Amino acid sequence: MSLQRSSLFSRAFPHGLPIRLPRSRNGQIALALAVVYLVWGSTYLAVHVALGSFSPLLMSGLRNLFAGLGLFVFAVRRKPVRPSVAEIRNAGLVGTMLVGLSSGMLAYGMRTVGTGTAAVMVATVPLFATVIAAVAGRKIGRGEWFAVGLGLVGIAILSHGDSAPGSAGGSLAILCGALFWAGGAHLAGRLKLPSDLFLSTALQIGLGGAISTLVAWISGERMLDVHFLPVLAFIYLMLIGTMAAYVAYGFLIRHTSPIIASSCMYVNPVVAVALGALLLGEPVTRSTVLATIVILVSVGLSFWFDYRKKGRA
Repeated sequence: MSLQRSSLFSRAFPHGLPIRLPRSRNGQIALALAVVYLVWGSTYLAVHVALGSFSPLLMSGLRNLFAGLGLFVFAVRRKPVRPSVAEIRNAGLVGTMLVGLSSGMLAYGMRTVGTGTAAVMVATVPLFATVIAAVAGRKIGRGEWFAVGLGLVGIAILSHGDSAPGSAGGSLAILCGALFWAGGAHLAGRLKLPSDLFLSTALQIGLGGAISTLVAWISGERMLDVHFLPVLAFIYLMLIGTMAAYVAYGFLIRHTSPIIASSCMYVNPVVAVALGALLLGEPVTRSTVLATIVILVSVGLSFWFDYRKKGRA
C-alpha cells in the first residue's frame, strides 16, 4: 500500500509542519495509540484547569465548535463527496449526543469530582453500550450482564469512597455524560452519516458544539474571570484534545480492530489518576484503586465477550 493511500495523518495535516510523521502503517498506528492514550487521559486535567475561566457547558460548546470548524477546513481541502441534508442532520444529532451533552455533563460534574474519579466513571461507556444494545433488541449473554453488574459494583465503591461536598450530584452528571456518549455511539452505527471520515467528524463535533454553545448562552452561562492557565487549557482541549485526538481515533477505527481502538478505555483512567495525583495533589485512596481495578476488569470482560460473540458469528 502506498504512502498516499495509507497515511490518513499525512492528508490531515499541512505538509509544512516541522513534524516527521511515521511512514510505516505500524508506526502510524503506534503514534495514533500514543495520542489517544496520553491526550484523552490528560483532558480531564485540562478540563479541571479550564473551568477556572469557563462555565461548563459554554466551555464544552466552544471547544467543540472551534475544533469542528478547524477539522471542516481540513476536510474541505480533501474535496470529499458532498453530504446530503439527511446526513448532515444525522451528524448533528450524533454530535449533540457525543460531544454536546456528553462533554457538557462531564465538565459540569468535574466541578465537584476529581479528575481521576471522573475518568474511571467515563470508562463505564462500554457497559452503558451493552445496556443500550439490549434495549434495542440485541441478545445479551450472561457473561455480558455479569460485566455490567461488576461495573456497577465498581461505581458503588467509587461513589462510597468520595465524600467531597457535591460529589454525588457531580458523579451522577458524569455518569449521564457516559450514557449520552454510549447513546451517540449507538446512533452513529445506525444512522447514515457522511462517507468521508473527516467531514463526518467535523460536522458531528462542530454542530454538537454549536448546539451546546447556543443552549449555554440561552441558559445564562458566560465567561468567568479570564486567566492565563485556564485559557491555555482551553486551547489545548480544542487543538489537541479534540482535533488531533479525534483524527487519531478515526485512524484507529479504520486501520485496527475495535478492541485496539477502544483500548483507551483501559489506559485513560490510569493517565488521569496519575496526572491528578502528581499535578493537582488529588489523593489516591484504596477505594479509588479498588474501584478502578473493578471497573477496568468489567470493561475488559465486556470487550472480551463481545469479541467472542463476533468470532462465533
